[in-house]
Amino acid sequence: MATILAVDDSETMRQMVKMTLSAGNYNVVLAHDGEDGLSKFTSTTDIDLVITDINMPRMDGLALIREIRARNQNVPILALTTESEDGMRKKGADAGANGWLVKPFKPAQFIDIVRQIV
Repeated sequence: MATILAVDDSETMRQMVKMTLSAGNYNVVLAHDGEDGLSKFTSTTDIDLVITDINMPRMDGLALIREIRARNQNVPILALTTESEDGMRKKGADAGANGWLVKPFKPAQFIDIVRQIV
């Protein structure tokens, strides 16, 4: 079973992502901001995918993506955010994100995208 790290400062969004991914038979590790996400990424050896929000306190998603990329070039990273501007998408891609999903997401479409990546 693939393990997915989901990082979001919204408790509601974390639970929605967990519920959706769990229904798709994925193991989900939750983190409440970038610092927590980085800590869980470095302490969990078998993360198959990282899904992160962009706008978060303490460490934002772009900083988290850069920190993960400094440690691991291969793990896929998806941004799941309300940000939809091309400039922000480019910053995400430049930081190392493999994909960009805009909230709110449709659960079936979300699972399809995750399946293609994992």
